[in-house]
Amino acid sequence: MILMGPPGAGKGTQAKLLEQRFQVPHVSSGDLLRAAVKRKTPLGKQAKRFMDRGELVPDEILLGAIEERLHQDDCANGVILDGFPRTLAQGTALKSMLAKMGLRIDHVLSFNVPREDLVKRMSGRRTCRDCGAMYHIIFDPPLNPGMCNKCNGELYQRDDDQEDTILARLDVHERQTAPLLAAYRECGLLREVDGIGSQDQVLNRILNLVQAHE
Repeated sequence: MILMGPPGAGKGTQAKLLEQRFQVPHVSSGDLLRAAVKRKTPLGKQAKRFMDRGELVPDEILLGAIEERLHQDDCANGVILDGFPRTLAQGTALKSMLAKMGLRIDHVLSFNVPREDLVKRMSGRRTCRDCGAMYHIIFDPPLNPGMCNKCNGELYQRDDDQEDTILARLDVHERQTAPLLAAYRECGLLREVDGIGSQDQVLNRILNLVQAHE
């Protein structure tokens, strides 16, 4: 299962719920790379050179990390991919890699959330400078404005959570993923999910879509 959608669409939240429901691991490409770097694996060392320079990690390194992860025992019954693929080239490479492993894609879930809701979700996020705890000024506000509940540290807005940066990120995401979404739609794998509502409401929509296409 592949989860696709713009930043702030709720993919990470739903991935954790789906992981519990289906008892298969949630594999985030970003987490995978950070873990490889921390473990100092050969792939991790390659990725670190690009990450340290603030550059995108090449597709072949990402694919290598995913293939390495899929060979682990806990992926025997399936996996939930989050954050990869994002482009048509990545999707083509992933399909080829999975075919060689005797695996296939069953579902591609695309989370649809209006732009104004995405901006509201991300621009409202605040982070503690001291302990890193996360809050949201609308959905999960701190007890005291501007102060962390856990350590009384100062809360601040990250640069990538400011509105102009969010809009730029959304534009890039749309340009990158549109051809890939079209390809998945054409081959009958795309399941479009309304991402507005409570976590349980969105989860139920996903489960109904998956069940309808089994």
